[in-house]
Amino acid sequence: MKNSLILSGILSASVLVSCVSKKKYTELESNLFKTQTELAMTNQEKAELEEKMAAIEARVAEYNARINSLRDTNDALTQSNNSLYSIESGTVMSKNSKQKMTETLAKVDPEKLAQAKTLEDSVNLAVEYNLKQNITENTGGEEDDVEISIDQTVVMISVSDKLLFNTASYRINSKADPLLKKLAEVINAEPSLQVMIEGHTDPRTISNAVVQDNWDLSVKRATSIVRKLQNDFGVAPEKMIAAGRASYMPIVANDSKENMAINRRTRIVLIPDLDMFFAML
Repeated sequence: MKNSLILSGILSASVLVSCVSKKKYTELESNLFKTQTELAMTNQEKAELEEKMAAIEARVAEYNARINSLRDTNDALTQSNNSLYSIESGTVMSKNSKQKMTETLAKVDPEKLAQAKTLEDSVNLAVEYNLKQNITENTGGEEDDVEISIDQTVVMISVSDKLLFNTASYRINSKADPLLKKLAEVINAEPSLQVMIEGHTDPRTISNAVVQDNWDLSVKRATSIVRKLQNDFGVAPEKMIAAGRASYMPIVANDSKENMAINRRTRIVLIPDLDMFFAML
């Protein structure tokens, strides 16, 4: 009887243990499924977040590219604004040219500056000053040997006869080389520049073995200058025109030796485009 009770107790305990283990297993299995589900959801959320992050990074990169592009555009517009043209008194010029003109006019003789009534007058005065400084600096001769005038961006440089030629001759003095070299530098600086060399004489009659008359002398002087500029200083021949005016375009009346000396001259006419003209500032 006693043994039967013990056996019965053992069996009851075994059944109880078996029941508890199965319940625990079911619970653990449920927790595992729950954990796996949560992990799958977490991985999905992670993938979605990574996708969103990649989209955000791409958008940031796009915004940065736009910002850089806008910065470049702004720089370009600023530079363009500095060279925008404005119209004042019928004269067109850039802001940079205005600044350079102001700096140049500060160096001009106040008496000449006082004669400038319009913006165009001021521009012409500034270009004239710069050209004269560049062409005549360290070239010998006197200040009055070179005169510069400007009309509608056409620059006319008159060089006295005594600086270039001997009386009744078309052979160029060697002392004219520094001036012609500087002139060639101005001409060579701009490919589009057109140049006309004009010879001018006084009305006194001339005739010898090599020169027939003043027409002949004026043309020979012009061609001598053209050849010198081409052969010695590299000026392209297609940019130049040689012309003779004889005595028929005097500056002053030929009524004295002094006035005739003024009329004996070589005129170099520079025909630049507008940008080149303002570059002379």
